[in-house]
Amino acid sequence: MSTAELDLLIRTRRDLHRHPELGFQEHRTAAIVAERLRAAGYEVKTGVAETGVVGTLRGAGAGPTLLLRADMDALPIEEECAHDFASTHAGVMHACGHDAHVAIGLAVAERLARTRGEWGGTVRYVFQPAEEGGGGALRMVEEGVLDGVDAALGLHVWLGMESGVVGVVPGPFMASAGTFEITLRGRGGHGALPHETIDAVLVGSQVVVALQSIVSRNVSPLESAVVSVGTFRAGGAQNVIADTARLTGTVRAFDVDACAELPRRIERVVAGVCSALGAEYGFGYVQDTPPTINDPALAEAVRLAAEEAVGAERVRTDPDVRTMASEDFGEFLLRVPGCYFFVGARNEARGAVHPHHSPRFDVCEDALPVAVDVLERAARRVLGGR
Repeated sequence: MSTAELDLLIRTRRDLHRHPELGFQEHRTAAIVAERLRAAGYEVKTGVAETGVVGTLRGAGAGPTLLLRADMDALPIEEECAHDFASTHAGVMHACGHDAHVAIGLAVAERLARTRGEWGGTVRYVFQPAEEGGGGALRMVEEGVLDGVDAALGLHVWLGMESGVVGVVPGPFMASAGTFEITLRGRGGHGALPHETIDAVLVGSQVVVALQSIVSRNVSPLESAVVSVGTFRAGGAQNVIADTARLTGTVRAFDVDACAELPRRIERVVAGVCSALGAEYGFGYVQDTPPTINDPALAEAVRLAAEEAVGAERVRTDPDVRTMASEDFGEFLLRVPGCYFFVGARNEARGAVHPHHSPRFDVCEDALPVAVDVLERAARRVLGGR
């Protein structure tokens, strides 16, 4: 990467970091993206899924249509980093690396434009709003961004690996994410007279314990799933037995069928506990994102591209690369073959050690040119050369 290209890459990332925008509010970011894409020669469509931008570029001759994606949104977190490009928007920061993704995406888009005579097919570069729980990917799918697409590639800078290491595996890569809410209704009363009540705290406690049996006894040991209760709210006084309790939590799985089955199993457990203890319940479930499942052939293309870029010793293909965290790129991969991969961005010496969604999150910027190189090489492998 030339000095000028690297300088623009870093300046773009830092500018976006200073000006983070929440999901479906990425107006400034989208304007920068659209301007850069037009200048590079892309046909640009704005306002897709409210604030999304889609750039289309045709190469020299026939070939596949490849979707490349970068997510743009920030998180509602007050930044605690001390660097000189910290967020200028109170209560909003890029705490997951989407500023880096946009900067990487623009650099790759411009490289492909400069070399469009060397590859065939069509690039459709999607800059997506609202990945962080806003359903941006599905909104873009519903508005047609996958029409005519043959394959899809995307990446995430990842603090779980050292800077510049690339992680890619075929098959399940990131988990689905679902959320549940359980309302339990018993009969309240005096804390000294529990026999006259149906204790919602006791019922809720039994539910929490019983839910753990779903993963340990209902999910195959060869598969991965998580059922976690995140909140448990009940009662208002130490000498009053609560009549209601509310539990919320998250469900994660790598398997599409498990995504459909797990909420049914959760409700059966809740129903059984309530029946045994004389309580009633309400149950709600929302499937937020599907699992992100990589196509083997496209994962191989990314692996080969990464080995060219950083060497085989810096490419990880072991199962531990996978994570139970979720990513709505899975919406694209439910519908077209593709691959999502990680580029490590951890560097202890530079303080890039805090986890994603932390108020002290930061990335080692040495990872950015690596990400550009790998994604461009992978894209050209899929598109084919002349």
